[in-house]
Amino acid sequence: MSGPDTALRLDKWLWYARFFKTRAMATRAIAGGRFRLNGEVMSKPHRAAIIGQTLTFAQADTIRVIRIVALGTRRGPASEAMLLYEDLAPPQPKQTKAKAEDSDFEAREKGAGRPTKRERRLTDRLKPGL
Repeated sequence: MSGPDTALRLDKWLWYARFFKTRAMATRAIAGGRFRLNGEVMSKPHRAAIIGQTLTFAQADTIRVIRIVALGTRRGPASEAMLLYEDLAPPQPKQTKAKAEDSDFEAREKGAGRPTKRERRLTDRLKPGL
């Protein structure tokens, strides 16, 4: 590394920025090879995080595109962690529960209890292929 103020291990920076709950989880995620640092695929957690670099990775159901703004000195609260990066990814649209809307015929009022045999047969007729 160049110096204490110019670079930091990438796994440590991801932990400081609160993208991962533990440093070991950050190390495993990077070692999995699904990270891009300035467009290059990388799988080494010891790579240096330098201010101005762009980091692209998948987290849960979203693709994160992050620009490193500051390195940080500790893993602080979330408000402090958000100052370490700039999110470049466009905001994801909220997903609607399309499956829940499609199966409204199976919905029952709260407290209605179990369906009777007749109600169950009517529901089964509505379901195709069963």
